[in-house]
Order: sequence, then structure tokens, then C-alpha cells
Amino acid sequence: MAVTAALVKELRERTGAGMMECKKALVETGGDIDAAIEHLRKSGQAKADKKSGRIAAEGVVITKTDGANAIVVEINSETDFVAKDDNFMQFADGVAELVLSAAPADLDALNALDMGGKTVADARTELVAKVGENVGIRRFERLSAAGGAIASYVHGSRIAALVAYKGADDEFGRDVAMHVSATSPVCVDEAGVPAETLNNERRILTEQAEGSGKPADIIAKMVDGRIRKFLGEITLLGQAFVKDPDITVGKLAKQRGAEVVGFVRYEVGEGIEKKEENFADEVMKQIEDASKTG
Repeated sequence: MAVTAALVKELRERTGAGMMECKKALVETGGDIDAAIEHLRKSGQAKADKKSGRIAAEGVVITKTDGANAIVVEINSETDFVAKDDNFMQFADGVAELVLSAAPADLDALNALDMGGKTVADARTELVAKVGENVGIRRFERLSAAGGAIASYVHGSRIAALVAYKGADDEFGRDVAMHVSATSPVCVDEAGVPAETLNNERRILTEQAEGSGKPADIIAKMVDGRIRKFLGEITLLGQAFVKDPDITVGKLAKQRGAEVVGFVRYEVGEGIEKKEENFADEVMKQIEDASKTG
């Protein structure tokens, strides 16, 4: 069967693959468009497998809400350039919609969901083939309004915060969400601080204070004071409010008659060890490799 321009166009519309890839697939499958689709899928999987070990620490965070619940999802790429690509953004937005509407339990459940006639996992594989980089759905989280309201704030698609609260207006919620994105608190209040974190901090502060040579009762007071300061720095309600540092977020909530129920904060690439590259060294290496094969 002849490989016509119309056939290439149809395959491209059905798969989203590049024109030359479509033409090559049709040539290799004798113009059988269904076989060509399968060929492209296998080719895409091979490319995705090859790129799966590459570090993807760029990307986007996206939030969505239906009023009763809100979600935040992080989807990574290798470069900021691909993170702005339309194909990448359409995929990311579609994944976020599924997380909100289908409420998958985990990443495995999310990857198995239908996304336009294919699984999310297959859609990711096809995207990798299109953009030429490793792409990964790293994590997602769901926050319930718990009978109140939910506010969200996204800073440049790289930092996102969700805040569930009760008894206040939209302005309060957005202000606190903006605060969370800027300060990255550990938990809402002192009750949420992990015992291990608190005990470790107390141990370090005690060792530091003991070096002062002061009496034990003075040391105990010094440590207690520093612990209070530490808790104020890591708890949302204890932090100085970014828009008015003269009051804490806890005092702001009290003034507004509000209660902060919970929050989530995501930042693109946090916790991922990025490969440090020296561009000049990389160029020199390419020149050297070229001279060896030239």
C-alpha cells in the first residue's frame, strides 16, 4: 500500500507523533495504519525506557479544586524548556483533572486511569517520544475542605500551596496560601510537630547550651526559650505573617475568627538531587570526542 500524504496526516492526527516518524512507521508497516500506531507505541516505549534513568527535576505543579476538595500534582521534565511545551502542559493539566475527578489512591492507580482512550502511563510514554526528554508524574496530594473552604496559590507554576480553613473569607484563605508558599512551614501548629524532630532539636540546643558553663536551671530556661523560637519558625500559626510581620498567622486567624484546618505545599524538584553540569566542560568534551572520531 502506498504511503500517501493523507495517510501520514491521519497517523499524525491520531498519534501526535512527528511527520517523519509517522512516514517511517507507515513505510515499515506497508501502509497499515493500525500496525503503524502499534509500531509508534513500541518505539515510544523504547525511548521512554531509555530516558527513564535521566534526572527530571524541572516541571510544573498544578492545583485544581471542585469546592469540596482540592489537589496539587507535580509533573517533572528534564528541562524548563520542555516544562513550557504545549504538549507537556496539556498532559499535566489532564493528569491534574484525573487526580481531582477520579481520586486515585496512589501513582499506580493514577497511571492505570483512562486518558483519552489510553492509560495515563501510555500517554506519558507517547509524550516522552514527542518531547525527547524523561517525563514523570512524581506525586500528588488531595486536601478536603472539611466543611469549610479551600484556597490555593501558585507561584510561577513552580510553587503551589493549598490551605483548608473555616470561618473566614476568601481573602484570608488566599493570604495564608501565599504565606505558606513563601515560608514553607512544617505543620499547622505545635501539636503537629513530629516528636522525633522536637527531641532532636532539644538535644542539639542542650548540647550547645551546656558549653556555656552556666548552671543547669539556667541552661534549661535557655533551651526552653530556644525551643519556643524554633516552634514559632516551623509552625504555620507561629510564623510572622508575611504581609504584616508584626503579627503571627495564628493572631491573624484569631482576628478574623478563622481556623486553619490543614495545608499542602509543593515545590518543583524539592528533594531531587540535581546533576551539576559545567557547560564549558561539556562543550570541550564534545570537541575532544569529535576530534577522536574525525
